Amino acid sequence: YYKNNMEFQLRKWQLSDADSLAKHANNFKIAKNLRDMFPHPYTLKDAHEFLNRVSNLDIPNILSITVNGEAVGGIGVHLQADIHRKNAEMGYWLSEEYWGKGIMTEAVQRMTEYAFAHFDINRIYAIPFETNIGSQKVLEKAGFRLEARFSKTIIKNGEYLDELVYAIRK
Repeated sequence: YYKNNMEFQLRKWQLSDADSLAKHANNFKIAKNLRDMFPHPYTLKDAHEFLNRVSNLDIPNILSITVNGEAVGGIGVHLQADIHRKNAEMGYWLSEEYWGKGIMTEAVQRMTEYAFAHFDINRIYAIPFETNIGSQKVLEKAGFRLEARFSKTIIKNGEYLDELVYAIRK
């Protein structure tokens, strides 16, 4: 896929992505907009642990965003269970050096198509923090709509934030 002369791919994570993953993920500006399970600092050990979990999936639900063969971000859908089993939560991040180039909007669109084609779901949702305006714009450009806003339900770095729920349906 080409966006603003920037070619990128979505592909399965590989064990050989460890160095580039640790390099690009180790950024507080990324970690501050993600769940606490995304570590900061992001070490080579963290990269290896993640890659050992996701690189052998038959139908991967978490993909690498690569530019010139280098892993510079990630995007995934996390299938829900029980009464929410027809839903998946989407999460993503991208190296700061590639922000503002339209890559993430296109990646969200491609991942949405992939998820609806490969998994038995009819809704994908994402929960950007109220402070992450860039992510909100990405979701809106990719066709997601704001479904709900819950006041001060998230705590991140000692600050209470609104939880926004964006979603798209099959």
